[in-house]
Amino acid sequence: MPNTVKIETSLNELMPIMCECLEAGKSFRFSPRGISMLPMLREGKDSVLLSPVDGKLKKYDIPLYQRDNGKYVLHRIVSVGETYTCIGDNQFSYENGIRDDQIIAVVTGFYRKEKFISIENPLYKIYCAIWDKSRGLRNFWRRGIGFLRRHLK
Repeated sequence: MPNTVKIETSLNELMPIMCECLEAGKSFRFSPRGISMLPMLREGKDSVLLSPVDGKLKKYDIPLYQRDNGKYVLHRIVSVGETYTCIGDNQFSYENGIRDDQIIAVVTGFYRKEKFISIENPLYKIYCAIWDKSRGLRNFWRRGIGFLRRHLK
C-alpha cells in the first residue's frame, strides 16, 4: 500500500495527529483494540477508515467518540434522537446520551485482510440490521450457555 506508515501506539498518543488529519478534511486509518466490536472488527487483524463528521449521524453509523471520563470508544449507533444510543457488536448494554460534541470522527469503511468494505455496501447494511435485531436472541443464548456451564459441572 503506497504512502502507508504503520505505527503501534496508544490512541491517546495518536489523537493529536488524527485530529489534525480530520480537521484538514482527510481520512485516517487505524486498528482499534478490544473485543467490543467482534465479529466485525478483530483486534490486530482489521482496521477502520475514519473520516470527518459531516452533519448528523444516522442509525448504524460507527462514530469514534470520547466518553465524559476521557475514554475513546468505537461503537455502532442503534438509535438517533437528541443524542445517540450506541453499543458494541459484542455487547449487550446500551450507552445512552452520546452527544454530537463527543464525536471525533465516523467510520466510512473497514479493512478485512486489506480488502476495503464500505459502510455503504448493501451486505454491510444487511449485517447491521441482522446483528442489531438478533441482539436479544444472542443475549438469551449467551445467558443460557452460562447457566448450563454453572449448573452442569
